Amino acid sequence: MTDRLKGKRAFVTAAAAGIGRACAIAFAREGATVIATDLNEAAMADLKSYGVKETHKLDARDTAAVSAMAKQVGNINVLLNAAGFVHNGSVLECSEDDWDFSFDLNVKSMHRTIKAFLPGMLAGGGGSIVNVASAAGVFKAAPNRYVYSATKAAVAALTRAVAVDFITKGIRCNCICPGTIETPSMLDRAAALGAGGREMFVSRQPMGRLGTAEEMAALVVYLASDESSFTTGVAHIADGGWTL
Repeated sequence: MTDRLKGKRAFVTAAAAGIGRACAIAFAREGATVIATDLNEAAMADLKSYGVKETHKLDARDTAAVSAMAKQVGNINVLLNAAGFVHNGSVLECSEDDWDFSFDLNVKSMHRTIKAFLPGMLAGGGGSIVNVASAAGVFKAAPNRYVYSATKAAVAALTRAVAVDFITKGIRCNCICPGTIETPSMLDRAAALGAGGREMFVSRQPMGRLGTAEEMAALVVYLASDESSFTTGVAHIADGGWTL
């Protein structure tokens, strides 16, 4: 432990797996008091063994539940918005339900948590908000990622809007834009492609490998910490060179 987040209280969504889980563990390792949430409560059962203080079941699509959770948790210094879903398909395969679900989970969930926690962060003198966007949609087009790309572009714009509105009030808001990261969600998508699915994802990475959730967590720790105190409103690419 290097105590880079010592004294900070961090709230994490989608902490049961992937980037959210890796960040919750990394935050705790760096000295933060971590409140981890996810719809899948059982999958968070072992997080306390990594130093996570609290775990709570939370549906990031439920405005009332998010507001109640913010009141229950109290003031925080760090908010990580990691909830998201990857829809596969072009505009022709995107139904109105697909569109609405994707924007509700990928974008509006961040609106909910920021609106719920920001007043407390302001009252406490400031804080850092980190949103998970994607290199796809923000910096580069990806095949069959129509609505997913649209949502991630919206996340980048939301991030800048929050940053500029509260730049004089001690609030920083940044987003990370991962490339292809080896997470349970990504491996499920690879498996759905059949034999060679994982290799297909690897082949489009210039480094010849997938990224890890822990590598993304390292970037998020930096953005959550005071080390990045002069950084706000930025979409940070961590994609293994995919957008070069």
